[in-house]
Amino acid sequence: MDYRQSGVDIDAGNETVRRIKSLARGTFTPGVLSEIGSFGGLFSLQAAGVSDPVLVSSADGVGTKLKLAFMTGRHDTIGADLVNHCVNDILVQGATPLFFLDYLATGRLSPDVAEQIVTGIARACRENGCALIGGETAEMPGFYADGEYDIAGFIVGAVERTKLIDGKTIVPGDVLIGLPSSGLHTNGYSLARKVFFEKCGLAADAHVPALGGTVADVLLATHRSYLPVVKPLLEAGLVKGMAHITGGGITENLPRVLPAGCTAEVSRGAWRVPAVFSFIAEQGGIADDEMLRAFNMGIGLVVVCAAEQRSRVLASLEEAGEREAVVLGQIAPGAAEVRYVR
Repeated sequence: MDYRQSGVDIDAGNETVRRIKSLARGTFTPGVLSEIGSFGGLFSLQAAGVSDPVLVSSADGVGTKLKLAFMTGRHDTIGADLVNHCVNDILVQGATPLFFLDYLATGRLSPDVAEQIVTGIARACRENGCALIGGETAEMPGFYADGEYDIAGFIVGAVERTKLIDGKTIVPGDVLIGLPSSGLHTNGYSLARKVFFEKCGLAADAHVPALGGTVADVLLATHRSYLPVVKPLLEAGLVKGMAHITGGGITENLPRVLPAGCTAEVSRGAWRVPAVFSFIAEQGGIADDEMLRAFNMGIGLVVVCAAEQRSRVLASLEEAGEREAVVLGQIAPGAAEVRYVR
């Protein structure tokens, strides 16, 4: 017997690494000191350009959105979802991304599929100024079904200690500004798949007039990065706190940045809920409270700023290309929670 007969193809692994190397090199920044293939990735903190750097790190995956990739054979967006999600997670604390690592595990390694995934990762890393300096590709026969895989991402960024965003300066009277999502992003897919495929009996390539596209197109819309539009706000010192609206929705995520004695009053009529969420709610018979806890409902990031800086924040966002930001509500005295108002 040999290793290939047990289900692990070393040659396929080597070919995958060969393809990944060129993709990763295209993301390298001046701080990168190592090559892909080293036991550890090396990065110089001097490249962060801060005198008293605080490192901010995060790890995440894309959940059952992967099932859509398996169904459609479209694997080139999943990697970008992963990177952008991680970028947003450290962005809310004021950090700029430095480097990224990925983990890809599968039952039988396909260099073609792996290349598509890493192409998306590399593209998003370049767009966010983040270096892809390493990762792991694991072939685990018998652990994953044929054609299936899982991916996870690990990011490290830096922020000047004096510019760390932690929400401690938030006070009643501050304003909540919401930035639109590009769809479901990477959360709520178990419920969404149940509605689209089990309840409605739709195929991935079915065109849904109410959504203006196919099920796959709508559900695979890439999780957007907020770094380009938020960075000018951070540089101007206009942000008191931010929340990335992921699993748990606004309901569960916004309280994570609220200090004691502050409640977030969110107006339900402040933004237009995208059609995909209305479709899921109506077809699935899902209560409003449950929708607000399972999905982002069209708001992917919430920025908290002082009331007197509201106009400056909105103007900065528009100048950076974000023309659909909305005032969601305000901070009021009370427990650290979200209170929805009409």
